[in-house]
Amino acid sequence: MIQSMTGYGKAVVTYGQKKINVEVKSLNGKSIDISARIAPLYREKEMEMRQMVAKALVRGKVDFSIWIEKEADADAVVINPSIVENYYRQIKTISQERGIPEPQDWFSTLLRMPDVTLRTEQEELTDEEWAKVVECINAALSQLCDFRKQEGEALQRKFEEKIDNIEALMKSIEPFEVSRVEKIKARIVEGLKNIPEVEYDKNRLEQELIYYIEKLDISEEKQRLANHLRYFRETMKENDAVGKKLGFIAQEMGREINTTGSKSNQAEMQQIVVKMKDELEQIKEQVLNAL
Repeated sequence: MIQSMTGYGKAVVTYGQKKINVEVKSLNGKSIDISARIAPLYREKEMEMRQMVAKALVRGKVDFSIWIEKEADADAVVINPSIVENYYRQIKTISQERGIPEPQDWFSTLLRMPDVTLRTEQEELTDEEWAKVVECINAALSQLCDFRKQEGEALQRKFEEKIDNIEALMKSIEPFEVSRVEKIKARIVEGLKNIPEVEYDKNRLEQELIYYIEKLDISEEKQRLANHLRYFRETMKENDAVGKKLGFIAQEMGREINTTGSKSNQAEMQQIVVKMKDELEQIKEQVLNAL
């Protein structure tokens, strides 16, 4: 079944005091093109994350983001009370011994002293947290793929409608195709009658007329176009990424329609060909969004 290349997915998982957020957006593109914004803690796993995204999405211009939200107290600076108390006693002693006035704002003074706050250790990515990250990425990608399938169903309905229209238009050419043989013959004979002094061989006229009609015959074009339409329908049912293949089939359909137009020497037939081209152009526009 057809999938669109347009999609959106977002997932959130909790790990300790963190919320891990993953957001993935995709648009149509000829190949996979990933733009990634990754939280510093997870940058060591960037290649693995890119591989996960590329494997799941296959094609498209992808915007991938992963960031961390922490609880309010998770990053709070820890004050070392023993050092604060030590500084307090020292300042008080110096003040009494030297006759220096004590600070009016003790907290402001003490918090500016060296090593009052405890140093936090450098955070490292654990296997448990990485497993949570993978879970979050897979959930976001799964949501995006579901979105793509829904969009793909709409695309497929549009394609089927346009294919039906082209088939109907192709059949509507047949009455004009049959009648134009008689019209061409009548026009040639009438032209010859208007030149009474010219004598012509009726057998030779029939041969030349057959040759002329064969040059304008569109039976092969109609048959090939019918084959392309059938192949387009069959390809839409495949489970693989079929966007490029559908694009190639649409190009072949265009060749047969153009050739039909070049052989159509009646206004009614040419009008039908123009309508077929319009339907095909809409297919070509939408097939660019198909995965």
